[in-house]
Amino acid sequence: MVKLIRTLADHGDDVSCCAFSSSLLATCSLDKTIRLYSLSDFSELPHSPLRFHTYAVHCCCFSPSGHILASCSTDGTTVLWSAHSGQSLTVMEQPGGSPVRVCCFSPDSAYLASGAADGSVVLWNAQSYKLYRCGGVKDGSLVACAFSPDGSLLVTGSSGGDLTAWDNRMRCLHNEKAHDLGITCCDFSPRPLSGGEHGLQFYRLASSGQDCEIKLWVVSFTPVLGFELKYKSTLRGHCAPVLTCAFSYDGQMLVSGSVDKSVIIYDIGTQSVLYTLTQHTRYVTTCAFAPNTLLLATGSMDKTLNIWEFDLETPCQAGSTSDQQKPLIEDWSEEDVSTWLRAQGLEELVGVFQMNNIDGKELLHLTKESLAGDLKIDGYSYEREAMESWIHKKKRTSPMTNLVLPSLVLTPNRTLKMAINRWLETHEK
Repeated sequence: MVKLIRTLADHGDDVSCCAFSSSLLATCSLDKTIRLYSLSDFSELPHSPLRFHTYAVHCCCFSPSGHILASCSTDGTTVLWSAHSGQSLTVMEQPGGSPVRVCCFSPDSAYLASGAADGSVVLWNAQSYKLYRCGGVKDGSLVACAFSPDGSLLVTGSSGGDLTAWDNRMRCLHNEKAHDLGITCCDFSPRPLSGGEHGLQFYRLASSGQDCEIKLWVVSFTPVLGFELKYKSTLRGHCAPVLTCAFSYDGQMLVSGSVDKSVIIYDIGTQSVLYTLTQHTRYVTTCAFAPNTLLLATGSMDKTLNIWEFDLETPCQAGSTSDQQKPLIEDWSEEDVSTWLRAQGLEELVGVFQMNNIDGKELLHLTKESLAGDLKIDGYSYEREAMESWIHKKKRTSPMTNLVLPSLVLTPNRTLKMAINRWLETHEK
């Protein structure tokens, strides 16, 4: 469940971007200001709003440590601020003076990328504040950028619809038409999908566009094997251009906002819609998940920023303070599941769930009917492949008892598996 816990309405014009650090929330607006709020109570900091830009502020982002805040504007500048004092640290002017649409820090805080309306992309040294490298695209404005989690890649998106990949020396590795009507946003999942030979890492990338779609890609890159971008799937649900998208801190969810005024939260594993939020009254222009906790911020042309909390009541949260980490259901232990069942008034299922070692991952695969009713399991263990073959033959009876199975959900017998593994370890030669 997602609940709206706060609406911030301090900006005098469209909210264009929002960003979290571990303790702060930043917002920026077409009203030329950046505002900072404490995550403890969402009160505005004494030195907020930050004022320097002479035109609309399009993007803001925190350095990974959260100590530095960057903002960029139509005035052609990117400004670095001390997040905790509000002091301006430096002003970096985009070559050519073109309006700067987007900016982002590298994962090691060494560099800041800024993309502009003339298609230029600049990599700034975030310590010396000097221009390190620059590049550019020929088709359209730079409107999106994101570093891969390991910092080896920068991906940019243009209003012409191209995704472009750059290495850390700003050499163009790849260019691909991703959205016919133009890209609006892109974001890397924080966690790699897997490792491979030669140190190969695979990363999930999301891109959103004016074509009303969100596309998921898998990215891989090593100096030896080169770069590869593979299209995987499309997430649909919006009926108008998608203006923004962002992964949750664990990569298990993706949020998007649209011209249709809605916010959609997707489960990345199943690629299904988890929630649709419709509280904004105009285009949703920005969205961001907080790091290490399930808070979500969404901003709009209605001049407001909504703060959402995922209400997942777990045992480790009971009696905890509000700033403690709230794990996803998939991370629940078997005991967490048992406690949740008791809280839902389903005490009679606790023993059955415990006997079958159902944790959060297995809980997500149970049907609503299984949870609401009396989950009956025949008590015998089978090879999964054999049982799946049995069910595939349209048999709804237990192979041992011949009784009708009210549910075809398969749950692993982890106790047996652990016992087998221990026996194998003991008897290995």
